Amino acid sequence: MRSILSVLLGVAVLLVISSCATTEPLREGELRLLKMQVPENGNLKIAHPYKFNFIFESDGSAEIIRAVCICADSGPSAYRVEDVRYGSRQGNFSVYMYACTTDSQRFECYADYVTGGKIQRSNSVFGFVFGLSH
Repeated sequence: MRSILSVLLGVAVLLVISSCATTEPLREGELRLLKMQVPENGNLKIAHPYKFNFIFESDGSAEIIRAVCICADSGPSAYRVEDVRYGSRQGNFSVYMYACTTDSQRFECYADYVTGGKIQRSNSVFGFVFGLSH
């Protein structure tokens, strides 16, 4: 019993160390998207706007100007960000958009932001939608 707990504790420590090693610290002025929250568990209806929420981290000097999302069936589309909330390290914003027109579609989104007087592009985050219907 004791050896099993030791092994599990060792694995947990290794996972924590490896997750810290793969996450680079933010550069000055950088904005990094962490997560896209897809509404309705991804079961969206076509021709109905949905509120997608995004979680980001930033040092506070970046100003988000738009979100760009890519659907395989339509290419990139720019969206106005709403309800932007900057925190001391993490924040969030919302985007209202329509679902793609094909089933099991992967969304890829990134944010354009201004820092130091220049427009920058964040990393991309992904979300999936399933069971689209009219």
